[in-house]
Amino acid sequence: MTVRQRVDGAQAFLLHAHPYSETSLIIDVFARDHGRLALLARGARRPRSALRGVLLAFQPLELGWHGGGEVKTLAKAEWMGGLPLPSGRSLLLGYYLNELLLKLLPREDAHPALFDIYAATLGVLATDADVSELRRFEKALLRELGYGLSLERDAVSGQPLRPEERYVYQIERGAVAAGESSEAITYRGKTLLDIAVDDYRDPRTAVESKQLMRQLFGHYLGGQALQSRRVFMELNEL
Repeated sequence: MTVRQRVDGAQAFLLHAHPYSETSLIIDVFARDHGRLALLARGARRPRSALRGVLLAFQPLELGWHGGGEVKTLAKAEWMGGLPLPSGRSLLLGYYLNELLLKLLPREDAHPALFDIYAATLGVLATDADVSELRRFEKALLRELGYGLSLERDAVSGQPLRPEERYVYQIERGAVAAGESSEAITYRGKTLLDIAVDDYRDPRTAVESKQLMRQLFGHYLGGQALQSRRVFMELNEL
């Protein structure tokens, strides 16, 4: 039996929208207390629809909806303001965040802490397109999904990582000392320790942290391609 619900005053961000019929949209949103869900925005594509200037990505919204099933019906949308609209490089970084949420967040699974981190990240990226903010968000996303990283001790010996040593990061296990003939990707102990405290000032840490996140998200995405990552790789940015 489908349970019908009515929700009002939900804090949310628009992640994606695509046409549905000649006049409507299906929108994917990330709501603070309801998680990721799909809503039918009736009439949103009409030229005079009040929703046209409200349903904007990267802007805080207050939404109301009703209905059951996988797609609910949007009943109300208000723009809450407070964030600059991103442009240029910041805009592409924002699309990268949205793609990760769309592909990795299960439907209707609330993650209020992640929502707050996402909102804070957008605020920083809008004025300073620093990719270190992406690393912090990626790490928080993995933690919220139950894939928290083990970055401070050797997963085999239990000893603290040594900054000058090289380690292999084994997914869902942690860092282990790299053998002399290891063909796996290796990381400095210092890089892993820097990531643990969100310190990306060291240029080598910045490079290796990007490599580690590619490794991790490549695994958890199960081979799904990210359009935003492809664009950034072409620009040698992400």
